[in-house]
Amino acid sequence: MALPMRVLVTGGSGLVGKAIEHVVQQEGGKLEGEEWIFLSSKQADLVDVEQTRAVFEKYRPTHVIHLAAKVGGLYLHMRENLQFLRDNIKINDNVLQTAHESGVTKVVSCLSSCIFPDKTTYPIDETMIHNGSPHDSNFGYSHAKRMIDVQNRAYFQQYGRCYTAVIPTNVFGPHDNFNIENGHVLSALINKTYKAKKEGTPVTVCGSGAPRRQFIYSLDLARLIIWALRRYEEVFTLDPYDQFDTTMSDGQMKKTASNGKLRRLLPDFSFTPLNEAIKMTCDWFENNYNIART
Repeated sequence: MALPMRVLVTGGSGLVGKAIEHVVQQEGGKLEGEEWIFLSSKQADLVDVEQTRAVFEKYRPTHVIHLAAKVGGLYLHMRENLQFLRDNIKINDNVLQTAHESGVTKVVSCLSSCIFPDKTTYPIDETMIHNGSPHDSNFGYSHAKRMIDVQNRAYFQQYGRCYTAVIPTNVFGPHDNFNIENGHVLSALINKTYKAKKEGTPVTVCGSGAPRRQFIYSLDLARLIIWALRRYEEVFTLDPYDQFDTTMSDGQMKKTASNGKLRRLLPDFSFTPLNEAIKMTCDWFENNYNIART
């Protein structure tokens, strides 16, 4: 009989980490005897291999959900591609190699739809990750995230390790980074709209409004990651949904993804309707404005 899991969640204080914590603690996502550790960047800098090893030595996880990353919005990525590349490569290599050295049974990492080629056919899916270069706006972060897929395959080929990943579309929800300058599109727009409403000023939306994006609610993603940790071993894409300042960059014009593999595996999974998920996120932001990341 298998022993209960001891799960280490890196990036445990971020958007997806907080959502997983909610599902584990409030929705019965934790099974009897399991231990879940939610690691924040305040506890360890995973760019540093010695700090990473110390974390694994302290908690001795049997399973890892790897969410930790240096992240930001479009314009921060455009300014700091090199730093996003270097920091994320170090984080990912440290976590996966230390997991291997520690005998971790399974690792589920979280990738991003930005890893897909800029010039491609649609809808995109997990078979197309390496078919071309990612968009120039965030190529550093994108290549670092792509390397997780390469590393997962290599660890399996050389050592038989069960390391896999999920590829969500744009994630949003409570505990997101709502900073207008470096947050992601929906969270930054929520904050911008909130401030405009309070101040009675117009809302200026950066870009032309032409790019197409898909979104997934953080709690839906959390439920699926936990399922993948328990049940699944391959990479797959997660997508539930199919006045402008035009001097600002649009970023990649289109990133529509397919969730065909997910639907074959979990045909009855019910995603939160987008309008409900946005409303719940807005309500959380308004009620927690003093502690939200703005």
